[in-house]
Parts: sequence; C-alpha cells; structure tokens
Amino acid sequence: MRQPLPDFPWDALAPYAQKAREFAGGIIDLSQGTPVDSTPQIIQSALRESSDSPRYPVTAGTKELQDAIRNWAITHLGATGDFDVLPVIGSKELVAWLPTLLQSQSVIYPEVAYPTYLVGALLAQANPIAVGVDAATWPAADFAWVNSPGNPTGRVHSEVELRAALNWSRQNSATLVCDECYIDFGDTAQPTSLLKYTGGDNSNVLVVHSLSKRSSMAGYRGAFLIGDSKLIAQIREVRKHAGMMVPLPIQNAMVAALSDEMHVQEQRARYNSRRSILAPALQAAGFRIDDSVAGLYIWCTRSEDAWRSVDWLAQIGILATPGNFYGPLGASHIRVAMTATDLQINEAVKRIMKAIK
Repeated sequence: MRQPLPDFPWDALAPYAQKAREFAGGIIDLSQGTPVDSTPQIIQSALRESSDSPRYPVTAGTKELQDAIRNWAITHLGATGDFDVLPVIGSKELVAWLPTLLQSQSVIYPEVAYPTYLVGALLAQANPIAVGVDAATWPAADFAWVNSPGNPTGRVHSEVELRAALNWSRQNSATLVCDECYIDFGDTAQPTSLLKYTGGDNSNVLVVHSLSKRSSMAGYRGAFLIGDSKLIAQIREVRKHAGMMVPLPIQNAMVAALSDEMHVQEQRARYNSRRSILAPALQAAGFRIDDSVAGLYIWCTRSEDAWRSVDWLAQIGILATPGNFYGPLGASHIRVAMTATDLQINEAVKRIMKAIK
C-alpha cells in the first residue's frame, strides 16, 4: 500500500481567491507560476509546421532534439565529459516519478521546496528527508534533490554549495538531481548549472530543465534531463515500456526554442522589471523580502502567519500563496509570482500603495 499523499494544497486557497474576485477591480492572481506572456512565434511556427504527425514519436527524442539539447548543455550550462539527454513530458511529471523510475529508497529534498519533491518520494514509497542547504549536514540516502534557483524562494546556490552536494553524492554513491528550471532568470545573482562543477565526471548526476517558463511553453509540456548516461539509459528504458513519449510536434517546437536566445533575454527582462516594480510596494507595506535574487517569485514576510498576509492581499483583490505550502519553515512567508501582465503588476502596486495610505 503506497503512503498517503498530502492534501492538494491549492484547494485551501480557494476561499481567498473568491474574496479577491469580489474586489471592485477584480482579482489579480499572483499565486501560481503560470506564464501569461505569448509563446514566441518561432516556436508556434515550428508546432504548426509539425501538425501532420501520424507516426508514434520516439521516447529518446529525435536526433535533432537530442543534438539541440546536447549543444545547449555544452554552450549554455558548461557541461563536459560523457553525458546523455532525454526529453520528458514536462518537468513536474519527471519530478513526481523520477524516484519511482530509479527505485529510490530514501529521498532528500529541500526543507523549503516545491511540494512535488515530497509527493515523488511518497509515490515511490521512499523515506522523504527534508534538509537544509549545507550538504555536509545531510544524512545518508540514495537520492537527493537540489533546486537552484529555488522555488519558492528564488535562492541561488553558490559554487561551494553545489560542490558540497557533489561531494555528498560521491561519498554516498547516491543520485544527485538538480532542478534548474529557472536557471535563465537570474536577477541580482547569476545561477550556474551543477554540470559546470562535475569536472566531466557526471556519474550519478542529473539536471532537470524545462521550457515552460524559459520560453513561455507551459502548455506544451516540454522538458528534458541531462546527465549520467547510465541513469538516463535506465530511465529511458522504463519510459519506453510505459509509453512516456513527448509528441513529435512538441519535440520540434523544443528544437526551435533551444535554437534562439533572444526571446529568453526578453522574457528575463520582463520578469526582472516586474520584480523591480512590485518589490518596493511590498516593502512599503511592511514585507521583508528574503532571497528572491532569481526566478519568477518574491519570497517575503511580515513576521505573521502566512494566511494573515494572504488575507490582507485578498482584501484588495490580490491572490498570493502562503509559504506553508512549501514546508513548515515557510509558515510566515508568502510567495508572490511575477507571472502576470505588466498592466496587472502595475495595478497590484497601485492597490497596495492605496491600502497603506
């Protein structure tokens, strides 16, 4: 019998969403990291041109997609040595099922983290272990997640911290997986990939990347793994049997997305501009901003129960996420997403400033 899953946390937010909807100007939803900016035309065109797709796609990905991911890993992430690549059906699906695919017995994950790390451990009937950043304090395990830039905090791991995690992996002969889905959205800190520090020895190392936020492709469900060739071969074999295949039109759209960096630079500028507008308003309202140096979110607190902060914002038509969704240590924080239009972000600032006058 599998371990019981936690309640789906966003259900608890529904009453506050309703309160925000009742505000005279309507709701501004800053609770979810779902992109609102248009998918670039180069990607849309690739999808349209691939719509005649009668054959089954290949689980391993087309040669064109494999080459695009491999070249991107070398030029963009600094990957060296032997490694393999594998497209997957969105990064959340991978996070949820990877411990099961690898038959992990104990899963380490960040103590303030995206809840699917815990869910994945429970689905695998593994022992979940929440830990701090310092890998020198981690217990023995056979699998560990690192998340940089972090969700919800926007924290970026330093080279020292990533190297310590690698040392832990090698000492324990454990799989180390770094979720780097927000790596292209540095702001006051520049994120780097775990692959940059392996010295070409990628054994037991995997990194996860997604095009959902990078290229506004959340609806496409296009993501990929890079790392240890033996681990990826094992994962690929299971996925073949389970029919886990990225549709061919999506694969071709992924190739287009990885071939162009201009749209990524533009999207990064949008998110960072929104942060620069919204953060001062939150600070004026008494919030202290912690971390939030990269990624899509502002992680902040007024040193009160997170639900009080959520309620205060809901009263002016703004919906944010309580930090306890991401673990007990987030109980006094909220996560505010920049995944809203510029017009909505500006309106949110106006509401906040009016409320504190």
